[in-house]
Amino acid sequence: MSQNQNNKIPLIIIQGATAVGKSRFAIKIAEELDSSIISADSRQVYKYLNIGTAKPTIKDQKRIKHHLIDLVEPDEEYNAGTFSADANKLIKEITLQNKIPIVCGGTGFYIKALLEGIFKAPEIPDDIRNNLRRTAEEKGIEFYYKKLKKIDPDSAKRINENDANRIIRALEIFETTGKTITQLWEEDTREKRNFQTINIMITEDRNILYDRINSRVDKMINNGLLNEMKELVTSGYKRTDPGMNTVGYKELFPLLDGKKELVDCVDKIKQNTRNFAKRQLTWYRKIDFDLTLDSKSISFSNVFKEIMIKLQEKR
Repeated sequence: MSQNQNNKIPLIIIQGATAVGKSRFAIKIAEELDSSIISADSRQVYKYLNIGTAKPTIKDQKRIKHHLIDLVEPDEEYNAGTFSADANKLIKEITLQNKIPIVCGGTGFYIKALLEGIFKAPEIPDDIRNNLRRTAEEKGIEFYYKKLKKIDPDSAKRINENDANRIIRALEIFETTGKTITQLWEEDTREKRNFQTINIMITEDRNILYDRINSRVDKMINNGLLNEMKELVTSGYKRTDPGMNTVGYKELFPLLDGKKELVDCVDKIKQNTRNFAKRQLTWYRKIDFDLTLDSKSISFSNVFKEIMIKLQEKR
């Protein structure tokens, strides 16, 4: 489908908490539209992190083309600004094929950046980056989180205290520019992208969602998550690397350090995944979705018709 008379690009966005069933639904939509899926998942961009990030299976990737997965090494940076640029380019390419792009993922900030744009972060000098990461290794990320709370309390409220990548990123920007991320956002003049969006939220009862999360973590362990983690560490990746600061992996470091038993680490993965889902749900409460669908009662044929009707209405 090409751009409409208002020069807006049709775009279907599928969001929802982790383990709610977004990917399964997106694949059905993509099949019906003969299109492909742009992943909006900040963890699936990393190579080798397969089991713990619940990447699409090889079978699903053969079934439907998935973009923006397996892009970077675990020790490389990838952020919302990069995603916004990459996804925007793909959306234009897919549209030129006379198809409707589908964005699917649970990283709400990535999708916000895509729709609204994001300020261009400054280039970080290697000495600042290396010094911050070296100190994080020595003193722990809690040292930097306390520092961030003093420098930029607004950013600290938005960032989880265990999110080493985002904490260090905020401090990198401050040390490079002398300004906080919050200040840069306030100074920034972003232009909204020219999309005609159908924004869909997949929901589930919270207790059922939490049970599903717990079961999925157990399945990940049975499928070899620990071995995958050991291979990453053997390959030289460190706990302060951006990709290694991922739920499902970072909780296993105490096991490898000989400080905790596997059962305790697994319980921590489940707890942190549930907490992540809770933060996602809090984020979604601020969004006005075009469609909100209960995962256990989705009638795909009816929903697809409704999506197409809404696209026509927005034309």
